[in-house]
Amino acid sequence: MNEVREFLVKLFKPGDKVVIAVSGGPDSMALLHLLWALKEKCQIELVCAHVHHNMRKESDEEKRFLESYCKEHQILFEFYKIEHYEKDNFHQEARTLRYRFFEEIVKKHHANYLFTAHHGDDLMETILMRLVRGSTLYGYHGFSKVTNHTFYSLVRPLITVTRDEIMGYLNEYEIPYVIDGSNLKDDYTRNRYRKYVLPTLKKENRQVHHKFYQFSQMLEESDQVIQMVVDQKLKEVYVNQRLHLASFHKESSYLQKRILQSILVSVYQEQLNLVEEKHIVEMMKFLSCTKANASMSLPNHVFLVKEYEEAYFTSTIEKKEYCDCFHGKFVLPNGSMIEQVEESEKDDNFTCRLDTNEISLPLTIRTRKVGDRMEVKGLKGTKKINDIFTNEKIPKGLRDEWPIVTDANGIIVWLPGLKKTKFDRTKDRKYDIILRYSLKKEGLNE
Repeated sequence: MNEVREFLVKLFKPGDKVVIAVSGGPDSMALLHLLWALKEKCQIELVCAHVHHNMRKESDEEKRFLESYCKEHQILFEFYKIEHYEKDNFHQEARTLRYRFFEEIVKKHHANYLFTAHHGDDLMETILMRLVRGSTLYGYHGFSKVTNHTFYSLVRPLITVTRDEIMGYLNEYEIPYVIDGSNLKDDYTRNRYRKYVLPTLKKENRQVHHKFYQFSQMLEESDQVIQMVVDQKLKEVYVNQRLHLASFHKESSYLQKRILQSILVSVYQEQLNLVEEKHIVEMMKFLSCTKANASMSLPNHVFLVKEYEEAYFTSTIEKKEYCDCFHGKFVLPNGSMIEQVEESEKDDNFTCRLDTNEISLPLTIRTRKVGDRMEVKGLKGTKKINDIFTNEKIPKGLRDEWPIVTDANGIIVWLPGLKKTKFDRTKDRKYDIILRYSLKKEGLNE
C-alpha cells in the first residue's frame, strides 16, 4: 500500500475535499481508513457517501455500522436509500442511481475528488469479462486510475493493488468491515471470474495484476490517439448534426465505426450502454444500403434516418412511407411485423422461403411506388401491385402502408400476406431464408 500512499500524497493539495464511495465492505473500508490516516498530513476534508440498496436485510445494519465508524473518526457521513427500482436490470439501475447520488454529494460539498475502491483484481475481472462478452477498444481497457469530469476527478487509487494486499492492510490495522454474502455466490458472472479464473492466473504470475494494468494503460493510450483522429474526421463528415455519407464511406470501416460511436455518445449520453456492438454493425449495413431514403430504429426510440447523401439521428419520426434494409426483424408503423424465422410448417402467403443464390441481398422492406410490378408465382409475365390490391379488395387507406419486400436490385420478391413471386420456394426445395409476416388487422388476419 506504500505505492498508493505516495500517489495520494502527491495528488492532494491543502484544502482539497474528497468524497469517498463506501459500501462498508473490505475494499472501501481500507480506502476510507487510508484516506483518514492521511487527513491531517495532507490537510484534506473527507466525506463518506454510502448507498443503501434496499435489497438485503443486512443493509440497515451496514448503514448503522458505517455511520458509527464515521462518527468515531470524525468523518462527515452522507447517506442515500434506494426506495424502489423501476427497471428489470437491477445492477445497471443501481449503478446509475449510485453515481447520480455521488455526483450530488460532490456538488453539495464542492469536492475536488470522488474516490472509489476499485482495485487490481476488479480491473482484471472487468477486462476478462469484456473480452469474453465483446466490447470496444476503449471498453477492453477496463477503467482508468483517474478520470477527469467537468468539475471533479474520479480516482481509483487502489487499482495497482490486489484484494489480498487490501486484506493484509485491514488485518494490520484491525479495520472493521462487513461482508455482502451475494459476492460469494456463483450466480453473478464477476463472482465466477473472481473465484475460479483469477486464482489460476495468479498461480502463473503473482504480479499478473500489474500486467493487466499495463495492458489497460496501453489500450487507453492507443484509444486516445485514435480518438484524436476520429475527432478530426468528425469535423469533416459530421456537420450540423448531419453525417455526409460520401465522405463517411471514404474512411476505413474501423474509423466509420468509431465515428458512429462518437456520435452516439452525444445522442445517448448516460444511456449509451443501451447501444451494443450489433447495433453498430446494423447501422454500418444500413448506411451502405443503396436506398436513397430510409430509416432504422435503435434502442430507446431513437431513429437513424437516411436522406440521399446525408444521415442523422432523431427521436421523432413520422413514417407515412418507409424504405428500410431488413436485418432479421422489422416492425411496421401499424404494428405488423416481418421477421426471419428458423423454421415454419406454414406455406401460405404469410410465409416466404427464399434462396439467396437467386436474389441479391440485402433485402429491403418498403411501401409501394408508382409503376410497381411483380411476377406472381404460377402466372406468366408481371402484374401491377395496384391491380393486386384491387383484386384482393385491400382498402385504399391500407395500400400506402402495405409492405413490399425487394432484393438489392429493387426486384419485388414478396408481397406479404397477399402474393408470392417466382422466387418463393416450397418446403421440398432448396432455400436458406424463411420470412414470416404477422398481421393483425381487422378483416385480414393471418
